[in-house]
Amino acid sequence: MESSLELSNSLGSVSSLLTRCRTFKVLVIGDSGVGKTCLTHRLCAGQFPDRVEATIGVDFRERLLDIDGEKIKLQLWDTAGQERFRKSMVQHYYRNAHAVLFIYDVSCPASFNGLISWIEECRQNSLGQEIPRFLLGNKSDLRDPSRPEGQVSQEQAMSFAKVHSMMFFETSAKNPPFKRLNGIRGDRKVSYQQDKVEDIVLAVGAKLKRQKKPSAANALTYSGSFNVLSKKRPEKELWNCC
Repeated sequence: MESSLELSNSLGSVSSLLTRCRTFKVLVIGDSGVGKTCLTHRLCAGQFPDRVEATIGVDFRERLLDIDGEKIKLQLWDTAGQERFRKSMVQHYYRNAHAVLFIYDVSCPASFNGLISWIEECRQNSLGQEIPRFLLGNKSDLRDPSRPEGQVSQEQAMSFAKVHSMMFFETSAKNPPFKRLNGIRGDRKVSYQQDKVEDIVLAVGAKLKRQKKPSAANALTYSGSFNVLSKKRPEKELWNCC
């Protein structure tokens, strides 16, 4: 009798794990100051933060989505762009990642050029090409079509995304468009697109939903095992990311 009860409880636990929403760890990486913290806040909370501080180490925010009737949870891991804040966290940060968002500032070509080093760091930490990758140009509200110099063109970004098998988006964490714009902004023509923040979230969620579902043996991997230990969080420095 006891054996039967133990088996029943065990099966019930496995069933509970399998019906629980899947959790995906999404890395948000890029140079310091490109707006990673503001963007993750917008993607998860739907608003631009009033006060922003430089990320020290790693932080994450969560967003629950319903994709075609299945609930999935995205954990967006925001890391410090400055090496002195992230050096000891690198291996832990990349472990068990399901997707990567590469962020650059459209008004800062140096941040776009720096993406190569971030791709190399992914490679060094065993993130293969099978991991979905997304290229996000942030701060599109600072783009001036009449002054293309000193800005990252969308032609450059799209070409880069194609070479590295990434899905490309451009938006603004501070002032995102209410609808996707492509070729027209308001009453004037432009030569670039802007993407709704919600479209970006849903694209990431849909891509991850198509990943192979966990078996009973590895269901724990998707049950929230990426939560940071409840230790005292380090103090942060004031920072203007946008």
